[in-house]
Amino acid sequence: MTNEIAIHIKDLHKSYNGFTAVQSLNFTVRKGEIFSLLGPNGAGKSTTISMLSCLLAPTSGDALLLGHSISKTPRAVKEVIGVVPQEIAVYDDLSARQNLIFWGRMYGLKGKQLARRVDEVLDLVALTDRQHDRAGHYSGGMQRRLNIGIALLHEPQIVIMDEPTVGIDPQSRRKILDGVKELNARGVTVLYTTHYMEEAQELSHRIAIMDHGRIIGEGTHSELIRIVGGLIRISLTLRQSPGNLIEMWRALASVHSVSEENGAISLLVKDSTSILPVVFESTARAGISVTGMDVQEPDLEAVFLHLTGKALRD
Repeated sequence: MTNEIAIHIKDLHKSYNGFTAVQSLNFTVRKGEIFSLLGPNGAGKSTTISMLSCLLAPTSGDALLLGHSISKTPRAVKEVIGVVPQEIAVYDDLSARQNLIFWGRMYGLKGKQLARRVDEVLDLVALTDRQHDRAGHYSGGMQRRLNIGIALLHEPQIVIMDEPTVGIDPQSRRKILDGVKELNARGVTVLYTTHYMEEAQELSHRIAIMDHGRIIGEGTHSELIRIVGGLIRISLTLRQSPGNLIEMWRALASVHSVSEENGAISLLVKDSTSILPVVFESTARAGISVTGMDVQEPDLEAVFLHLTGKALRD
């Protein structure tokens, strides 16, 4: 990874019929970096990716990919990027090899160069053994790996991946994550969107947390964790409604915040050893049963909760 800039986003904005999907985004991605956009569904990640892929024109602002403007020189942008869309885009009636040959020709590859790249990509996405099987007979995870392979055929310098592990089995997910790391080890810059904090934490050199079309936090994993100042997260489930207990817990000196979503209660606290006895004493006094409890050290979920007041997966 270098300090050279691969992607420079400048006041990127997108509105539809009065609804703002992306609000004045500004961030940079360095060459050779894995940069993740982390946020819940509806945060604006896919809209951002669509604009960077030149599939959707921005309402205002611009982005430069290796110096090429998505507004002024979209053709040049498309030549240096590979895009893995959230929706699987393969031909079910064709085999993996046939799919790759078709898309390779669309990229302008032919002859020995095309054959070489198809073989290399099949190996990279671990489909060599199943290359002659129809894609329609593949599992969802295998289809997603083929989808990734299609984006890599023309050896792009930047690969943009939009939620590539959604809805697949754990084994396929593991293969995709390992493939992203291998791709990056070869010098490819990766812009990766996800709502799984574990993926962002494992893969990323830097992470931008996105919500309601805005970047609300950005940095390395360690830098983001420091935002919550070492706060510990206590997750509770109760058999009955908490009533006025939430307001009482919020008033405690060492409690930073309390939120309730779908029956689950989360407390961000400075010291769990002092707070837990108070929580159990107050629930017992109110005749409320605690049916589940989990204490977690600070993570990206805690950062998102701290910044937005809600859980990341809501």
